[in-house]
Amino acid sequence: MSTITFRAIGGGAEIGANSYVIGADGHDILLDCGLHPKKEGRVALPEFDLLVQAPEAVLVSHGHIDHCGAVPFAMREFPAAACYATHPTVNIMDRMLHNSVSVMGTLAIERGIKDYPLYTHSDVDGALRRCHGLHYEREFSPTWDSPFRASFHHSGHVLGSASVLLRTEGHTLLYSGDVCMTHQELMAGLTLLDKEVAVDTLIIESTRGTHENGHTITFEGEVERFSDEVAKVLNKGGCVLVPSFALGRTQELLNVISRMQANDRIPDVPVYASGLGRAIYEIYNKFTDFLRPESKLRPLAEFNRIGDVWDGAIRRDLLRKPCIIVATSGMMVENTPSALIAMEMVRDPRHGIFFVGYLDPDTLGYKLLRAQIGEALPFELDGPPIKVRLENRQAFNFSAHATREDLCKLIDHIAPRNIVFVHGDPDATAWMSQNTSAVYKKFIPSIGETIALES
Repeated sequence: MSTITFRAIGGGAEIGANSYVIGADGHDILLDCGLHPKKEGRVALPEFDLLVQAPEAVLVSHGHIDHCGAVPFAMREFPAAACYATHPTVNIMDRMLHNSVSVMGTLAIERGIKDYPLYTHSDVDGALRRCHGLHYEREFSPTWDSPFRASFHHSGHVLGSASVLLRTEGHTLLYSGDVCMTHQELMAGLTLLDKEVAVDTLIIESTRGTHENGHTITFEGEVERFSDEVAKVLNKGGCVLVPSFALGRTQELLNVISRMQANDRIPDVPVYASGLGRAIYEIYNKFTDFLRPESKLRPLAEFNRIGDVWDGAIRRDLLRKPCIIVATSGMMVENTPSALIAMEMVRDPRHGIFFVGYLDPDTLGYKLLRAQIGEALPFELDGPPIKVRLENRQAFNFSAHATREDLCKLIDHIAPRNIVFVHGDPDATAWMSQNTSAVYKKFIPSIGETIALES
């Protein structure tokens, strides 16, 4: 029997600053190192004070900020640590983390957040110099004397996303990262581990643990429904705004729209994409061998630049003729391109605003989706509330996270001895625990709790 330890320093029973300490034989490594999407300042970091020793390495599952956003801070604090990710993820982190510095700098001025920026552009460059890009399924040792052997495996979430397989003498652990079991427009679904790999411990996301009936919705079914609704708006002279995450949703949706225009399901109107999403698109173009063989990544030049959305005249000019706009942020945070464009659109009932991903209940996007006609909402941090006159606000299920039913099937395929449920709110992790077999030893960790995991 061999024992390793697990401790969440972020992202336990929440979708937060995801970071998990794995210990064996006196050595610690971190699985992911993210920033909390709903917190600001130092409290957005993982709770590094809970570490009993410096981690020897950080293994990053993918490039979303809640999984990699604290890497530059950690690399600065732990100068001997190495960082590992897939080749695409290292490239994506370069764009995402430099953008994070810029956003923190803006928030420091606009909101007076004294802790920002948590790290500098120089810190990002320094961290990336110590970050090793690897191919899928290549086994490596994080340090020369590490008890761990690790490998990355395709998880189907976004470009370069990975599950992490860790082996020690007598114990095998699989960290799911964020997983998608089904094919998307560009990404193939998760690659299942061979059943011959005996996994002792599975650390698994629980994002959609509270989402009922997700298994009844298919990707192509949503593509058809989305296309029909977009066409209705455009044919009546309106514009469609699709708030979207810069990494993953933007690239997927732009290619869905292009395909449906080529198939005459969506009118041939201009399609616009905002800045960071375009920068990440260039990385998708660099790593087409990581995409589905059947996918056809359209040239980025096919999609127009939005322009300066902080200029009201440019926003209003953009909406004079029918068009489709894919803009960040996906949850429509105030003062982001999607929020500023929506501020113009909600005054005009011709248009449509279509959400395509998860909306946190505290965000503007969530509130706008459910707002009553005539209700006033703030789209700018310091601006006046704007009355909503636009009725056509809809949500579509283009999630890149596995349904809870698919997660349960994945668990039974892997058949581990221990399961640790993370990356989900308390109701989601509870549902996952209650609806998986009693033969598994199950844990829902609290922040700072150390769990001994036996093989």
